[in-house]
Amino acid sequence: MAPRRKIEVFTAGCPCCTEAVQLVEFLAAGEHDIEIRDMHDAAVAVAAASYGIRRLPAVVIDGRLADWHAGYGLDEAALTQAIFGGRGTFRRSRTRGNRRPSGAQSGHSC
Repeated sequence: MAPRRKIEVFTAGCPCCTEAVQLVEFLAAGEHDIEIRDMHDAAVAVAAASYGIRRLPAVVIDGRLADWHAGYGLDEAALTQAIFGGRGTFRRSRTRGNRRPSGAQSGHSC
């Protein structure tokens, strides 16, 4: 069994951020410690800057910013790899629709 990880999800409450929170909770709930960080809080924004976060949603695993965006959407395989540390198999899977960018500004990737 992999060691418990601290997973922080930085969000602004947009639909793409909500989807990211749901994905992290789906993949890691019960096995890892998850903290949802609201970017509307000034202290959270400072913490995000210290991690080098430039777009949302963002996921930090054990103090390291995860690179898990692929093209136009959230990459479940990359996030699974980041959370579970390359064990070679994916613990869970789910069907996800294709996402297209909404044209959102201000650092949001959705």
